[in-house]
Amino acid sequence: MAERVIPLVQHRVLAPRATVPVERLALQDQLQDTRGRLLRDLRISVTDRCNFRCSYCMPKEVFDSEHAYLPHAALLSFEEIARLARVFVQQGVQKIRLTGGEPLLRKNLEALVAQLAPLKTPEGRPLDLTLTTNGTLLARKARQLREAGLKRVTVSLDALDDRVFRRMNDVDFPVAEVLRGIDAAQAAGLGPIKVNMVVKRGTNDHEIVPMARHFRGSGVVLRFIEYMDVGASNGWRMDEVLPGAEVIQRLRSEWPMVALPSTAAGETAQRWGYADAFGRHDPGLGEIGLINSVTQAFCGDCNRARLSTDGAVYTCLFATVGHDLRSLVRGDERHPAGTDADLAAAIRHLWLHRSDRYSEIRGTVPHRPPAAARRIEMSYIGG
Repeated sequence: MAERVIPLVQHRVLAPRATVPVERLALQDQLQDTRGRLLRDLRISVTDRCNFRCSYCMPKEVFDSEHAYLPHAALLSFEEIARLARVFVQQGVQKIRLTGGEPLLRKNLEALVAQLAPLKTPEGRPLDLTLTTNGTLLARKARQLREAGLKRVTVSLDALDDRVFRRMNDVDFPVAEVLRGIDAAQAAGLGPIKVNMVVKRGTNDHEIVPMARHFRGSGVVLRFIEYMDVGASNGWRMDEVLPGAEVIQRLRSEWPMVALPSTAAGETAQRWGYADAFGRHDPGLGEIGLINSVTQAFCGDCNRARLSTDGAVYTCLFATVGHDLRSLVRGDERHPAGTDADLAAAIRHLWLHRSDRYSEIRGTVPHRPPAAARRIEMSYIGG
């Protein structure tokens, strides 16, 4: 029998130890990469496991019962995550999002939230501390997360129709339980809540208007995400992408809507608000967002770094290799553990040399690259 290759293990071996430059780079007021993009947002994947098998992220054919997940010893501890987060914040990060996999599968996650919540930027401002979840465990965890210091949650929900939703999550999980989790999060004060819907043409695009109708006026911001070619296992095809321009066209055929300005630098979503009888945005009716990462690349403003479950840094969602910080945090047989100054120098060196722009050059990249150039799975580095 041929040896089975597990992509996550392969990529973990390939991740080189993050470089700590001998000559320390001078501190700057704002840390910028080669394209002038600031480091502002850190996504932290706390587990590579998920209880869904969505075809666009963790298809059952690949992530089956024999799939080799990372052993517990390989995962960053909460204390290690908090230490790295503190160093990242010192380099300019203002927002931290906990993700996965499904982050609520990580036992006692509220203990990590409690360690991250007190962190402040060098200017003394509190972090925007948030979490992305599929909502399956949110009803039982929302109050604990809020009390630990979590600010907001984003819930992934791809359909209201129960049959469609069960088919897309591929584990027969009912939509009613996710909606119950959203209600619990609102009641706990984890808002404003965002709901992310990945739209696949021919699969769930008929749910666009029903989803908008359900959340219109609820205080929840619904965002439509173009189906992306993340990782190497989702069988992505361009003909399954429904452009955001078509999404807004469908919505405007139902309700009057008005374009809204962005609220922050590096914001990925185009904002549209429901309009009143005078053509002005009615805040009571709310808004939607369009994340058009395939048809309208936003690489030019991307300010995100991603920390994998086992401590590698990735500077793009579509990366093929990361840079290992875990061995710098823990030390290994060849190197002693690094100081916070070493970690800061490694992070600064990595960001200052960053030049990623995958979405801008997508058309020039083969859809099925050789194994050595395959993109990292989203469940490993977080969405």
